[in-house]
Amino acid sequence: MPQRTRATPKKKTTPQARAARPRLRSKATATPARAEEYYRRLSLAYPDAHCALNHRNAYQLLVATILSAQCTDVRVNMVTPALFAKYPNAAALADADRETLEEMIKSTGFFRSKAKSLLGMSRALVERHGGNVPRTMDALTALPGVGRKTANVVLGNAFAVNDGIVVDTHVARLSKRLGLTKETDPVKIERALVPLFPRDQWTMLSHLLIEHGRRICEARRPKCEQCVLNDLCPSSLV
Repeated sequence: MPQRTRATPKKKTTPQARAARPRLRSKATATPARAEEYYRRLSLAYPDAHCALNHRNAYQLLVATILSAQCTDVRVNMVTPALFAKYPNAAALADADRETLEEMIKSTGFFRSKAKSLLGMSRALVERHGGNVPRTMDALTALPGVGRKTANVVLGNAFAVNDGIVVDTHVARLSKRLGLTKETDPVKIERALVPLFPRDQWTMLSHLLIEHGRRICEARRPKCEQCVLNDLCPSSLV
């Protein structure tokens, strides 16, 4: 007779262990009403939310946004004053020496590819738009080094044009935690958010979520006990 294998006894879970587990609430339905309440509370919590990249015009914002890829806004703001002083407009940047430009932006990371994008973008502005930054999504995304996220930043903050919603790492993380979407791809997240919020809120929505992500809803240790949304959030731990 073959010997029977003893079943592995189940480990008993102590009350302390159960209490330490994250307690997820029932899945919230992503509705305009819930989105409206999220927006209302965040607006009250962060009345001064704004674009963190220092700029005076659309050209400066476009340059700063390209530099912000895989880099903090704080670091970009440390680099751009000298950069804008040396290259005050697209025409000046288009004639920049590549090695000099790379050295000036080196601390932002990926400086070679960013220098290539900046040179290509500025030359395209001069050749196609007389050195001016265009005000449409199609024209902006046709520029070298400019994707939809960058275009949304420029349109919303330089021209007050709400063509879409900026989805950075904070917006992506919070959108999922708040039950607004299950998507992980930035373009799909944007598509999910657009019908939930009025068009005139799209630019500010990103600023509010980014501010909340930086201060409270951190990636590793969200401060749910301090969150103004914790009674609505399906991921709240309190």
